[in-house]
Amino acid sequence: MRIALKFAYNGIDFYGLSRQPDVNTVEGKIINSLIQKELIRDIKNSNIRFASRTDKGVSAFGNVLSIDLIDEKNILNELNPDFDDIIFYGITNVDSTFNPRHAKQRIYRYYISGDYQINEWINLIDIFKGEHDYSNFARIEKYKNPVKKIDDILIRERDSFCCIEFYAQSFLWNQIRKIMSALIKFEKGKISSNDIIEALDNPDKKIDFGLASSTPLVLFDVNYDLNFNYNKKELGKLLIFKKNLLNDIFKYHID
Repeated sequence: MRIALKFAYNGIDFYGLSRQPDVNTVEGKIINSLIQKELIRDIKNSNIRFASRTDKGVSAFGNVLSIDLIDEKNILNELNPDFDDIIFYGITNVDSTFNPRHAKQRIYRYYISGDYQINEWINLIDIFKGEHDYSNFARIEKYKNPVKKIDDILIRERDSFCCIEFYAQSFLWNQIRKIMSALIKFEKGKISSNDIIEALDNPDKKIDFGLASSTPLVLFDVNYDLNFNYNKKELGKLLIFKKNLLNDIFKYHID
């Protein structure tokens, strides 16, 4: 029985999503619970897959995992009592070929608070839209194609903060954090818009604008041609979870 689960987590105190020895990770914590609840026999045969493997300090409102279960039971009720920093709220049955990595679109939000002149970014962010070689705005892994397409970037302003939303089918490692570091340096007058344009237009010329903090980065959602069944009780908890997570982000993040 293969299912997909939509879940959120506060990543500030996790050492990333991916399971690693001797450190606290989202995947490790989930797998331990699944084994203790006897929902899976072992890691090898559960075929657990995640839509996005977020880095240390990065959180999520809508990551997705797929897994082969021994018995579905009421998995949301089984898992959620084990966690205070992870919440499962959506579920759907999927076929054996489903892999959450193959999403239609991912949406990330980078949260900003403080005295930023956001209007300075409105025209500049447009240069990152579309297909580009992001060699100067990502950590390029060996044999990884540095060319990616960003579908859209939006600025959403709230009373006490704003967030920059990035839409794409997939992203390169550290791509959003490197773009944000460039935007922040530009807003503070440390680099010019021409510096950023040159770095994007000349990927073979090594230019590094640094890496923005991971704490304000949140995987907002991952979209598929799937209809998740959402648990009303857990959705209510999710609203509180999101509010508390944003409070933590602005509490711990210092530019």
